[in-house]
Amino acid sequence: MLLRNKTVIVSGVGAGLGHQVAAACVRDGASVVLGARTEANLAASAARLDPSGERTAWRATDIGDEAQCEALAALAVERFGGIDAVVHVAALDSLFGGLRDADFDSWRSVVDVNLFGTLRMTRACLPSLVARGGGSVVMIGTQSSVAAPSQVQQAAYAASKGGLVSAMYSLARELGPDRIRVNTVQPGWMWGPPVEAYVTFQARSEGVPEAEVLGRLTERMALPELATDADVAECAVFLASDRARAITGQSLLVNAGELMR
Repeated sequence: MLLRNKTVIVSGVGAGLGHQVAAACVRDGASVVLGARTEANLAASAARLDPSGERTAWRATDIGDEAQCEALAALAVERFGGIDAVVHVAALDSLFGGLRDADFDSWRSVVDVNLFGTLRMTRACLPSLVARGGGSVVMIGTQSSVAAPSQVQQAAYAASKGGLVSAMYSLARELGPDRIRVNTVQPGWMWGPPVEAYVTFQARSEGVPEAEVLGRLTERMALPELATDADVAECAVFLASDRARAITGQSLLVNAGELMR
């Protein structure tokens, strides 16, 4: 019960990683406030996690909107008395391509959500984190910000998440005196709805078994399988907890050993 009596905000709760993070937080004793743009996803996730509704609350939230970020933070204070941690899962990762075909207006949208949106949500939580005597900010980054994959191009996504890691260092130094820790989890290929869809699409496009496509991903890894959404969620819970009280300004790769640093 790493998060007993804690209140955690989780942004970007859908069917994949966001739900897994929220589920792990509830399992480990936290009250959890869920945010995402789609109300149906939030309602479904909350119902699965906590049918009684006693330990969860949710509000439709676009982290591109500062007022909505502040409303989500206010909900946490109203329902559970404060905020001890925020885990940033919300991201725009649907833009593919590199520099040659770049639509920089679309890139700006990615940066606004992934970088500025995360910072907006963090700032909205600061008054309560300070009032609690400290806490934890956990950002979900990506391995592609330090080692671009060969299978797909997501230059805008990688650049936005790379900027977030750079911001993390400054935030860790700025917020450290208030005992607020700031860390990043950097997944590589992660078995969950997006990668499952990628494997299925590639297999059908090439006319090969899904196991062959999956094998191309795992053959570069020290462990012979992909990390899962749940594996990444476990790392986020650890960093959100007091077990990580002396860890700040750090990036943790969760990638089955594909990239070692």
